[in-house]
Amino acid sequence: MSMPSVNDSSTLEVLRLLDARQQVSQREVARSLGMSLGRVNYCLRALMAKGLVKVENYRKSDNKLAYFYLLTPAGFAAKASLTRHYLAIKLEEYDELRREIEQLKQEVDIVG
Repeated sequence: MSMPSVNDSSTLEVLRLLDARQQVSQREVARSLGMSLGRVNYCLRALMAKGLVKVENYRKSDNKLAYFYLLTPAGFAAKASLTRHYLAIKLEEYDELRREIEQLKQEVDIVG
């Protein structure tokens, strides 16, 4: 499955947030994830273009237009796939860090 033209971690973060909170503004997504509003807008447009997210309008009580961002079935599948991919990367990093820690411990034992 080809993914949007944003990095995988940003895509995963947005998909995870939208899965947890559909009724959220782009500004709230940006604030929650520490991303720029432009990056969030770009990511959401890419996700919508790929059919991973759909958007529905609703009106707030103060008559301002707002949106629901909903994951599509393809969006849920992409989220699962990205989660597996990200987990594999993090486990590899964790293993490498453990090896480095063990090596440092051995060096300290030799010196100390």
